[in-house]
Amino acid sequence: MKIGLFSLPEITPGKQDIKDERLDQVDKITKSKKKVYIQVELSGEDSVLDADLVLVAKEARTDIILSDLEFVENRLAKVIDDPEKNLLIKFKNVLEKEEFISSIVLSEEEKKIISGYGLITIKPVVMAGKEELEDLDKLFFRVFQESGFMSFFTTGEKDTRAWLIKKGATAWEASGAIHSDIQKGFIRAEIISFNDFIQFGGESAAKQAGKLRLEQKDYIMQDCDLANFRFNK
Repeated sequence: MKIGLFSLPEITPGKQDIKDERLDQVDKITKSKKKVYIQVELSGEDSVLDADLVLVAKEARTDIILSDLEFVENRLAKVIDDPEKNLLIKFKNVLEKEEFISSIVLSEEEKKIISGYGLITIKPVVMAGKEELEDLDKLFFRVFQESGFMSFFTTGEKDTRAWLIKKGATAWEASGAIHSDIQKGFIRAEIISFNDFIQFGGESAAKQAGKLRLEQKDYIMQDCDLANFRFNK
């Protein structure tokens, strides 16, 4: 996941761990040799259009709206095609209300029309207050929670690890986050919910309590599921 930074010179672009206390809780029980958080990439303003999500200083909210409004108005002055013109007018109306374009639900056809657009607020936007910059771990965890992504966990003697997936991902899709060979040979997913894992004090006790579920490819992963994927090698 790539997070674009806008008007946040206090934050240095680069790799950033998403510190998750829930992973800490799992690791405390398992006592793995290594703990691995999800890692995201932070990019500066010059790469904000390539990001999955934009983190913006609260005081710069108007700036990103005006930037998009300028793009839309310039495009409107040149466009001839009616579907594109109608969509741009829709965008203009939203931006003039000081709202983000991401508040609009777009059809597949509309998504195709704007595929090459350089718009910021069409992406998820998270606002950061000055006080939040004093605790970046907490800020980035909130950003992650609002990103449209989530995590599932794997744990064992070797490591306790968080894996990044999109909300709504299936077990089959989640298995591919670990390795394409696991996804290719997918048989089933062994799932223990995070709450059950913590409540029963680990995998063995959760299994004994009947809290391990066997799920198929189309199972929709839940946030912080503890997963083990069986696959043909």
